[in-house]
Amino acid sequence: MTTIRVEPLTAVAFAPFGDVLDTGGAPDRLINQGLCGRYHDRARLDFGPGGRAGISLFKAELRRLPYRLEMVERHPEGSQAFLPMSADGFLAIVAPDEDGRPGVPRAFLTAPGQGVNYLRNTWHGVLTPLAGPGLFAVIDRIGDTANLEEFWFPTQYVVTS
Repeated sequence: MTTIRVEPLTAVAFAPFGDVLDTGGAPDRLINQGLCGRYHDRARLDFGPGGRAGISLFKAELRRLPYRLEMVERHPEGSQAFLPMSADGFLAIVAPDEDGRPGVPRAFLTAPGQGVNYLRNTWHGVLTPLAGPGLFAVIDRIGDTANLEEFWFPTQYVVTS
């Protein structure tokens, strides 16, 4: 087994894989009589032909560190955004593509209030809440064509703090 250390989730470190969804910095504009900050257009949503954007709710079982990473998946037809419905952190595990297979994974720990948007065709781990109810709003592609590819690692990784 190979050990992966958890990294804090930052926009710069995560950029090759997707977008960090949070309210960092000043809002782009104030709305609702100046009482609400709008953080505008934070995700690069991308859906293939024959699909449309949909919002689903996912309820995932809680996990803990150390975490055994056995597989990753990707979605060739669309991006996938995960927005926690509580202020609890979760792991966002990603891997670069290396000739159609995942490279060495990286594990990011989200801060309270952060979500992620995985770019289309990005290898990523399964939903991995570490605390709280594990309830997420998910924005992804809804369509009739196959949009899931899984890869099982021949040797597991262990994600640690």
